[in-house]
Amino acid sequence: QLQLVESGGALVQPGGSLRLSCVASGSALDSYNIGWFRQAPGKGREGVSCISTNGANTHYADAVKGRFTISRDNAKNTVYLQMNSLKQEDTAVYFCARCSAVGSSIRALDSWGQGTQVTVSS
Repeated sequence: QLQLVESGGALVQPGGSLRLSCVASGSALDSYNIGWFRQAPGKGREGVSCISTNGANTHYADAVKGRFTISRDNAKNTVYLQMNSLKQEDTAVYFCARCSAVGSSIRALDSWGQGTQVTVSS
């Protein structure tokens, strides 16, 4: 059974950058599409990005296109989310999970864990 643990969240100023990490265990990471999701205060879960097993295909929510980049290092069982030009509206708890995606529509296939808090504030 695949298990994922998120890390890297922090308090950053608007316009700043942050890199989140999602480390897998229990199963081979390269067998799964992995995505990032977020839950902001007062909002439902939002799909942020999804990457295919070998990294060849990526998907992004419209709100983060051009600012966020998802990548993976299967040898390290890790998926990353590089977040640049951060905005206050990016503030949320970020989770990773197995994903499916069509264009900018991204869905999680499993329930997420504890996540990592990203706070963008001046």
